[in-house]
Amino acid sequence: MFNVPGQDPVTLTDAAVAQIAKLMSREDAAGFRIGVKKGGCAGMEYTMEVAAEAGPMDIVVEKGPARVLIAPMAQMFMLGTEIDYETGLLESGFKFRNPNVVDECGCGESIKFADMEAPQSNG
Repeated sequence: MFNVPGQDPVTLTDAAVAQIAKLMSREDAAGFRIGVKKGGCAGMEYTMEVAAEAGPMDIVVEKGPARVLIAPMAQMFMLGTEIDYETGLLESGFKFRNPNVVDECGCGESIKFADMEAPQSNG
């Protein structure tokens, strides 16, 4: 839907590839679905889940053993995003470096996009 021909809408770091592949293997999943939904103090939140299969409108990004499925309602919000996985002393998790985000809450869990309507579901 919002994909540029010949270019993946998101990029994955090696750490993200390793973690996504690990989650997919543990769950025997077809991919790792990323979406967005209304929520949080800044207005929107990312959603993530292991998926049994790709949906007909998902954009599929593959890098090595990792397969990311971008839900239809998230596609225009995710263009140009780098997905990383960071491990720290107190917490570990996926980090999104998204050029479309104009504001985020202090904890980093909630985001805001410029002049875009928020989707009703994570697709």
